[in-house]
Amino acid sequence: MYIAQAKRKENIAEYILYLWQLEDLLRALRFSPEAIWSQLVAPQIPGDEERQNNLLMWYMDVGSLLREEGKEKTGHLDHTLHLIGDLNNLHEQLLQAPAGEHYRELYARLQPELPRLRQLIGRQEISDTELAFRTLYAAMLYRMKGDKTKESSISDVIELVSPVIGELARIFHLAEIGELDIWERDNG
Repeated sequence: MYIAQAKRKENIAEYILYLWQLEDLLRALRFSPEAIWSQLVAPQIPGDEERQNNLLMWYMDVGSLLREEGKEKTGHLDHTLHLIGDLNNLHEQLLQAPAGEHYRELYARLQPELPRLRQLIGRQEISDTELAFRTLYAAMLYRMKGDKTKESSISDVIELVSPVIGELARIFHLAEIGELDIWERDNG
């Protein structure tokens, strides 16, 4: 909860990837309150019972949401998918907006790789933005699992995906806090 709150304020992309990782971690712990306590809560904030209880309740709430949405085994919370939808809307706007010049340059380098990524990730119907997130998450999972074969299948394109998502998250943050209007010619 505390990490998620900080990530949400600072970097929407890290927040989404953090929540996806948390979803998988909660599944691995079988949503067990005891396992969540011992593996996630106690090591994070030892000795602060109030914060520990708040954190446990938050983890349990995330687990409940996964169950309510029928995603106990796979899938991502609608909340994160809606955020990706918001980021994709921003992506579409940046393809036209004055503030998107640098973003368009980064995206142009990635664009030729998108058909290959769709095949590797196995998702044809998702937006380019969601595809980029799924690629980053897959790379992280492959690295954690030590799956060198799968990791090498997308490692070359991660160097193209990361800057696109990083720039998209940066612009999203600036627009969200009111420091950037993507449609203004001079944001300097």
